[in-house]
Amino acid sequence: MCPRALAKAFVVTIGLLAASAPPAPAQTTSKDVTQKASETGQAIRDYTVEKKDEAVAHAKKATADLEAKIKELEAQAAKQTGEIKARSQAQIKDLKAKRAKASQKATELGRATKASWERAKEGFADAYRDLASAYDKAAAEFKK
Repeated sequence: MCPRALAKAFVVTIGLLAASAPPAPAQTTSKDVTQKASETGQAIRDYTVEKKDEAVAHAKKATADLEAKIKELEAQAAKQTGEIKARSQAQIKDLKAKRAKASQKATELGRATKASWERAKEGFADAYRDLASAYDKAAAEFKK
């Protein structure tokens, strides 16, 4: 095959691959985060102590997912100036504190005994809900 024909075949192949590629994922909204927080809280509440390892893995993944979103907000905050930057940094600090609490509660969930299981589940669910709510508020402020 001559170089010109090979180049045309290559361009056609790339075009076909690009056309069949899945669309880029949609931007996560605060509504999505709220929904996920609700689902996560309920999912954790539904676990029995016999499924503790699965509950802990679910809790840690949910917390890590929100951590990634917090880092995105932090990157946005770094680009801001003046009073807006100061307010954004305060929100990020609050989010990090709430994230640390949710992470601590996930660790406590892993250490829970049969007797403390229900209290540990509620503790994580509450901390995660607080974190997700704070994230929603911060994300809404960043959009202004």
